[in-house]
Amino acid sequence: MNTTRSYTMTARAVAVAETRARIIDACVALHGERPVTEIALDDVAGRAGVSVQTVLRHFGSRAGLEEASFEHAQQAVTDERRTPVGDVGAAVHVIVDHYERRGDQALLMLAQETHQDLMARITEQGKALHRAWVTEVFAPFLAAAEDAEELTDLLVVATDVYTWKLLRRDRRLSRERTESRIRRLVDALLP
Repeated sequence: MNTTRSYTMTARAVAVAETRARIIDACVALHGERPVTEIALDDVAGRAGVSVQTVLRHFGSRAGLEEASFEHAQQAVTDERRTPVGDVGAAVHVIVDHYERRGDQALLMLAQETHQDLMARITEQGKALHRAWVTEVFAPFLAAAEDAEELTDLLVVATDVYTWKLLRRDRRLSRERTESRIRRLVDALLP
């Protein structure tokens, strides 16, 4: 009898966690598709297959949902960008993969950063995360550079989402050619 109760409580906890994850995934996905001002809690609830009341029960408010979604997305981005330190080929491959997955979403957020406080906060964090990624992944090259700060700036630009956009979206290059050109930029910068 006690075993059944324990199983029921565990199953319930799993169901709650799965619902919470669906709501967060829906919120993150919608932020990649349209401006913040065009996303209502009804939209998030509908995408997640729950009621608005369920969303509020899990997160307390729209701000609570946005905060949880921001933390979830930030962790996902950090995980996606894991790269062996000093491996230039892997670094360029990983960053292009990341932009293939989230580049358009990042560009939409960047387009809103001047008039949306939430997007400004998210993009500031994203820029800091990108610079930290460059600093970590290219650490051996930065240590050997005459001017590590300048090299960091240039590597940030070479591997930035706007560089990917110019090649992949504006020039309509294939993913492979985009990666190849970003790699050439990076190689040209390294000592």
